[in-house]
Amino acid sequence: HAFDAVLSSGEDVRALIDHLTHLVLGRTVPSTLRLRVDNKGLWGDIDVNENDTDATNLYARVDRGDVSQGSFGFDILDEVRSVNEVTGDVHYTIKAVRLYEVSVCTFPAYKGTVVEARAEMEKKIKRRELEAWREKMRRRLGHGT
Repeated sequence: HAFDAVLSSGEDVRALIDHLTHLVLGRTVPSTLRLRVDNKGLWGDIDVNENDTDATNLYARVDRGDVSQGSFGFDILDEVRSVNEVTGDVHYTIKAVRLYEVSVCTFPAYKGTVVEARAEMEKKIKRRELEAWREKMRRRLGHGT
C-alpha cells in the first residue's frame, strides 16, 4: 500500500513510454490514466490516443507481446529496514512513495510487472459474442449457417 497516499492526493501522475518524458501516454488529472491499488499492487489503465502514432505503435507492440512489462518513477518517503540476524540479509519494506510516473517498458527495473492490451481483447470478445448471437438468431429463424 505504498501508493495509497499519492493516489488519494490528486497528484498528477504521468504514463510514459520507457520513462521518456516527451512520450506521454496519459495523465491522472485529465483521467486519461487511472491508477488504483489491488491485491497485487499498483494497477493502471490508459486511454490510448488513436491520434498519437507513438501510443498506437506501442499498443500494437503490447498486443503482440513484444512489450509486456512496466516500471515506476518515484521517491521513497517512508521505509522499514530489517536485517535477518542469521543470514545477514537486509530487507527493505517501502511504506510510502511519491509517484511521478508509470512507464510501459521494454527493460523494467521490476520484472514482476505485467502490461496487457486489454481494449483489443475486449473488442475481440465482443465480436465473438455478437457473432454467436447472430448465429443463434439465424438458427432461430431457420436460416441455418
